[in-house]
Amino acid sequence: MRAVEAAEVAPATYAWEIQAQGLKVRVGRKRMAVDGLDLALGTGVHGLLGPNGAGKTTLIRALATVLRPAEGTLALLGEPVGGRLDQRGLRRRIGYLPQTFGYYKRFTVREFVEYLAWLKEMPKREVPGAVQRAIERVGLADRADDKLKTLSGGMIRRAGIAQAIVNDPEILLLDEPTVGLDPAQRLRFRELLQEIGRDACVVVSTHLVEDVAAACTDVVVFCAGKRIFQGTPGELVAAGSESDIGDSPIERGYSALLGHEQGMGAW
Repeated sequence: MRAVEAAEVAPATYAWEIQAQGLKVRVGRKRMAVDGLDLALGTGVHGLLGPNGAGKTTLIRALATVLRPAEGTLALLGEPVGGRLDQRGLRRRIGYLPQTFGYYKRFTVREFVEYLAWLKEMPKREVPGAVQRAIERVGLADRADDKLKTLSGGMIRRAGIAQAIVNDPEILLLDEPTVGLDPAQRLRFRELLQEIGRDACVVVSTHLVEDVAAACTDVVVFCAGKRIFQGTPGELVAAGSESDIGDSPIERGYSALLGHEQGMGAW
């Protein structure tokens, strides 16, 4: 489902799960990494593409309420973000996987996911079942009681995804979630995204254009802190119909957009 169609099925209490108007987010004292963004996202899987330094991680962190808007407005699940507002209630409804995350190496997978469930203030009686479901969904049931220090990088990433989905979030934010996953695990992950995206708003920031083509219903291309494209994967393919830069149709569309935006024609 495209973002523009999401309003038809969104809950009656708000039009969009994510809505930004003129959003600016600063990194450090001066640099505006997100610069005047207008964005509306509803139920579905939304891919966030862009070159290094485009502002994707900054945007994801703002959507996770880690960073506050410098200007403009941002609303998540109908609730405003920023200022001195207490965001604890909102954060209970969000799942977030940073690009890099810390963990206690002596924790088992189960202990790690349980700890994050506790931080999200999930009801105690719901935690054991929710933790087991999350671990099973990422394919780590057979390693649930192994210590994190014994796991491969890809397994650590899957444990990170498990903690992000343990609370059945209404908004799921994933920053480079497929780093370290092998091809088979990436295929299963795409299936999981599509499953979650039936009922939630999922935003996936990635450099892997093919993951977006396979899993996402909507694509946002980000460059220099601004949105330069939003549409379906098919519409992104059409943008590169005359380009020869890229190994696949969707890569050619992505490259053509960036080349046009940067005044480069073709890379």
